[in-house]
Amino acid sequence: MTRDGRASCVPARALPLLLLMVAAGGCRQNPFTTAGSDYERVVPVQTLRGSDPVALDDFVLRDEQGEPVAPRALGAPQGETYRLTVEDARGSALTNNLDLAVRRLDPTIASTRITEQEAAFEALFSLDGRWLELDDAVASDLDSAERRFQTLTPSVSVPLRTGGRAAVRLPMSRNRTDNQFATFDPSYTSDLEFSLSHELLRGAGRDANTAPLRLAALDRDATEAQTTLEIIRQLAAVDRSYWRLYAAQQTLLVRQEELELAQAQLDRARRLFDNERVPEIEVIRAESGVAERLDGIIRAENNLLRQRRELKRIINLPGLELAGDRPLEIDSPPAPFEFELDREALASAAVERRMEMIELEIRLAQDATNVRLERNRALPLLTLDYVYRINGLGDSLGDSFDTVGDNEFESWELGLRAEVPLGNEAAESRVRRAILTRLQRLRSKDARELSIRQEVYDAVDELHSAWQRLSASRQSVVLNTRAFKAEQRQFGVGRSTSTDVLDASARLAVARLEEVSALVDYQVAKVDLAFATGTLLGFARVDWTPDQPEEAERDGPAWPWGTGVAAGPDSE
Repeated sequence: MTRDGRASCVPARALPLLLLMVAAGGCRQNPFTTAGSDYERVVPVQTLRGSDPVALDDFVLRDEQGEPVAPRALGAPQGETYRLTVEDARGSALTNNLDLAVRRLDPTIASTRITEQEAAFEALFSLDGRWLELDDAVASDLDSAERRFQTLTPSVSVPLRTGGRAAVRLPMSRNRTDNQFATFDPSYTSDLEFSLSHELLRGAGRDANTAPLRLAALDRDATEAQTTLEIIRQLAAVDRSYWRLYAAQQTLLVRQEELELAQAQLDRARRLFDNERVPEIEVIRAESGVAERLDGIIRAENNLLRQRRELKRIINLPGLELAGDRPLEIDSPPAPFEFELDREALASAAVERRMEMIELEIRLAQDATNVRLERNRALPLLTLDYVYRINGLGDSLGDSFDTVGDNEFESWELGLRAEVPLGNEAAESRVRRAILTRLQRLRSKDARELSIRQEVYDAVDELHSAWQRLSASRQSVVLNTRAFKAEQRQFGVGRSTSTDVLDASARLAVARLEEVSALVDYQVAKVDLAFATGTLLGFARVDWTPDQPEEAERDGPAWPWGTGVAAGPDSE
């Protein structure tokens, strides 16, 4: 019993402890010890540490009777040929390439950091409720031995972009006491408070408080530059792979025509031998030449399969699966023509256009922001606090609000808080690190500019060299064609041998392969020059936007690319 005769509610006072005990007991695991479920294992330990031996015989293709299927002969029909233009290859790679599908999300992820920093300036509503019971030992009846408080404090605070925070609070309370001299029992209070807390040195100013927002925005731009650079790399890889496939196809055609010429020489040698105009050794030499050409065809077909598979992997076009044998046919023949280029002008334009230089400029802007931010953080802390309060009191909550409305009781307070670090070495070290980081990036910018100029000069030289090689190889094809036909005529009149004819045929094949190589090198040199000068997106006529997975889930698949998007091989 209390002194005023009221029953003491011991169980009610122990309610918080009881709730904690119930919550702890309700858990299936001890909250004070480590449980096995705290460690997640996705794959078994045996899988991480080893695997069972595998025999290649387990993967041999077999027919319905279980017999091994005979290997498919090279050159056998593989299905309908799909004609692929270089524009379709670019569009398919931009839409379906799995590496780009990963990188397209980077700018969207970086944009979320901007909204995260913007949220730092959102207003905050808070609600604080408390129940407090006191039972103190007192030496006088004038003091309150037992008191019971219930408080509820709603508040709204707004961060300031200049540093600090403004707030409005409305604390309300109910006070029950055993003090016989209390004016009201229970008593109700309600205060209306306006407060302002503002930094004057460290953390003061719009520049310091919006620095994280600027850094996030710059990081988003840098991420877009990185994504654009990856797109450029993939476009260059598409074009290079496209023209290498063209080279592999042309090489196979040259080898097949070389075999046909060797076979024609064998038929001619046999006819002349049957007419007793040449000895049998000429037939044997011609047969040997046919066998040698078959080896060249096998190697050319194997290289064609590899190049085709590489292009399929990059463009990832539906209907042209990587494991499928459906052939591709190049449908954009090269059309070379000579350029006379100004290397200095190209190099200067490349320094301005290259995504690496643009990213460096963005990072330098970030470094400058970091330097200013760290210098601000190195300042002493000086905070100004001001609170204006209208007090309300009554024997009911309504009466206390009426008192607030009458504005009879006012109070205010003004405070100044200061913190001055003794030494401040940590903050000074952060300032020096930010400055050195910026100086380091400035030097890397100069080195990167020099490297870009070298790449442009090398690309221009390679383009001119490829054109000269192409002109020389075409002339060589003409001359070797004439020499081969002359050897055929000489063999027909008995003044030459099958070896001479086959050697002339081989030299003609080499000249034609050199022409194909020079032509493809010229096309690749144009791609390399566009890459080196930072103009590949314009060269390929491509615009892009970051991927938005939420919109894709809501509206269905979208084409995020400006131009060059290809349909599937079976589309009409």
